[in-house]
Amino acid sequence: MKFKSMLIMYEPLFSTEGECSRSAYGALVRSGSGKHTSASGITYTGEWHEDKMRGRGTVQYPSGAQYEGEFKDNMYNGTGTYTFPDGSMCKGHFHNNRLEGDGAFISAQGLFWTGEFHGKAALGLKLEHNL
Repeated sequence: MKFKSMLIMYEPLFSTEGECSRSAYGALVRSGSGKHTSASGITYTGEWHEDKMRGRGTVQYPSGAQYEGEFKDNMYNGTGTYTFPDGSMCKGHFHNNRLEGDGAFISAQGLFWTGEFHGKAALGLKLEHNL
């Protein structure tokens, strides 16, 4: 059974709205497009599959940080952009919440660095110059 939309308010103050369906066990699960706001103020807007963030979406944190891109199993997985509270950004391919492989870091001052990212390491980054 698939429901067109739902709005559920929980205590203490978090909400879920969007499409949902029943699991094999009869539980109501998010499925399709929707929005979830946690009690700590984290908001996810995007696609759900079997009650997990999956597909395209945006998560916004109370700090001002934001990730926009692809998700799989509640993690950043696929092409995306992570924006830090100061406006600096990481762009590229994410795997399990980490930038992996070719990517870019753009500083808050507009400096553009490219290279390979591996977990927390970014060895051999090159600063791009506009002459």
